Amino acid sequence: MEKYIIIRSDNKSISKPMNREEAIYTVKKYDKQGISSYIVSEDEGNRIVKDGNFYTPKWE
Repeated sequence: MEKYIIIRSDNKSISKPMNREEAIYTVKKYDKQGISSYIVSEDEGNRIVKDGNFYTPKWE
């Protein structure tokens, strides 16, 4: 089963790996609190932890 990680934009924290439903629930909860957050794959989350670089997606 694929796992996902949440990255919060306010404090750049990275969550523990979670399933799809948990990730969506968590992002919605943060949104209600006015906190932007992003769902990334577990592999991408591990890369971000290793590199320390998270590039905010830009929608054009």
